[in-house]
Amino acid sequence: MTTHNFSQLILNWYHTCGRKNLPWQREKTLYKVWISEIMLQQTTVKTVIPYFEKFIKKFPNINSLNKSKPDDILYLWSGLGYYKRAENIYKTAKIIQKDYKGKFPKNFSNIIKFPGIGRSTAGAILSLTLNYSFPILEGNVKRILTRYYGIKGHVKETKVEKKLWHLIERLIPINNTGKFNQGIMDVGALICTTINPKCNDCPLKQNCIAYKNKEWEKYPTKKNKKIKLKKKYWFVIIKYKDKFWIKKNQQKTIWNNLFCFPYFESIKNLTQWFQKNEIDLNQKSKLASFNHTLSHVKLCINPILIELYSTKKFISLNNTGIWYNSKNPQKIGFPKPVKKILNILK
Repeated sequence: MTTHNFSQLILNWYHTCGRKNLPWQREKTLYKVWISEIMLQQTTVKTVIPYFEKFIKKFPNINSLNKSKPDDILYLWSGLGYYKRAENIYKTAKIIQKDYKGKFPKNFSNIIKFPGIGRSTAGAILSLTLNYSFPILEGNVKRILTRYYGIKGHVKETKVEKKLWHLIERLIPINNTGKFNQGIMDVGALICTTINPKCNDCPLKQNCIAYKNKEWEKYPTKKNKKIKLKKKYWFVIIKYKDKFWIKKNQQKTIWNNLFCFPYFESIKNLTQWFQKNEIDLNQKSKLASFNHTLSHVKLCINPILIELYSTKKFISLNNTGIWYNSKNPQKIGFPKPVKKILNILK
């Protein structure tokens, strides 16, 4: 099959079956597509949609985003994960304000310098918004190419990635680049799925090696799964009436700049903290433990509830946090486990 036929089949399929009414596709702007592309990194469209809609309602443009604080962005990002992305959005907004007079640039070489934006994301922003002829190479596209051409080797290997970039650069049409890029992503998301692909509905099946050999499950080559590190965390929930004591997490490892309950990785540190803050352990009660999985570690979270009858002594010993008011909540960012506990205790 010629490269022209490949791209034309994708365009034909997109015309009849592609997604054209996603929130970031309506009244399309560079700003909206940028936000959506950052949110979609390692996250599904279904998960992103409600977060994107809330985000754009609060920050409809660069100017409104520039007037925000990091906590405002993290508040809307709570639960979406990979919080570094939210920090990168904030940093990028400041750069655009300072260096580009508040207008999102239209030059690939400028966009790719922004925090959290690589070659594929920069190409997606410009092609999907302005129809500039830049290829993209995200997860869906990689899966299609490896199956179609029968490419073995993990997609993150340098030689494999280089080959995939070479292929997509040949396949991309000069005209209708944006539709082609959206179309090939949609084929990957809706047809050429990770498991149980709908091969009979695929516009590319005629020349697809994986389809011909009935071995779609071999592509892309799976990397040997790393056994996730398991850790126990103890969360201390200090409750006074309708308020909960929380503090901004400054650890760079996880949940950086999000508000958390005090948490500990050992009983020894937990006990020392109780002693330091003169907490009466007779007021202690355990809540149900639960697991929370991050990209690199599986956490077993053990919440301990301490209900205070007075805050005077506690505040005098520990003034580094804030009291979160569950009846009149502050707009701040939480990681998912904290959000879960607060919802239970409300």
